[in-house]
Amino acid sequence: MTMQTDASSKDEAIVVFTRTFNAPRNVVWDVLTDPKHVVNWYGGVGFSSPVCKMDVRPGGRWSHVMRTPDGSEFPLEFIFVEVEKPKRLVWKDAGYDEAPKPHAPTRMMTATLEEDGKRTKWTLVARFHTIEERDETMKRGFANVLGEGCDKLDEIAMKVAENAA
Repeated sequence: MTMQTDASSKDEAIVVFTRTFNAPRNVVWDVLTDPKHVVNWYGGVGFSSPVCKMDVRPGGRWSHVMRTPDGSEFPLEFIFVEVEKPKRLVWKDAGYDEAPKPHAPTRMMTATLEEDGKRTKWTLVARFHTIEERDETMKRGFANVLGEGCDKLDEIAMKVAENAA
């Protein structure tokens, strides 16, 4: 299933991703928020997650290490801002409220899950400090890596839904 990406706004430093997952909303929520699943889908093809700890509540932290196919590791620290199970999840980079740093874009992510029969419509809005940050992040392949991770998330969610049936 393909993901739609819209980074065309000239006035807002956002990118909007939409996709439909082939599993019910409560299953997609669980796969999105349970570290035992997140380690298996986060990142693109060939990526791994040797560390993933999540305290999914407002103010809770998400500590994550993303390992790229070449073995490089990137520690990620997020803070959950809003948690409305199973409808809405908002998180931000731990440094989001600090002054932006060159070549270190930070973002706030808002994921909305809508029921679509036995499937789930997912909308993700990535908000950056500046349009330049947004554009630089997109040039680095953010949408591709996210899309590949979503493919993996969809596969896991379908298996979880099948096992629950």
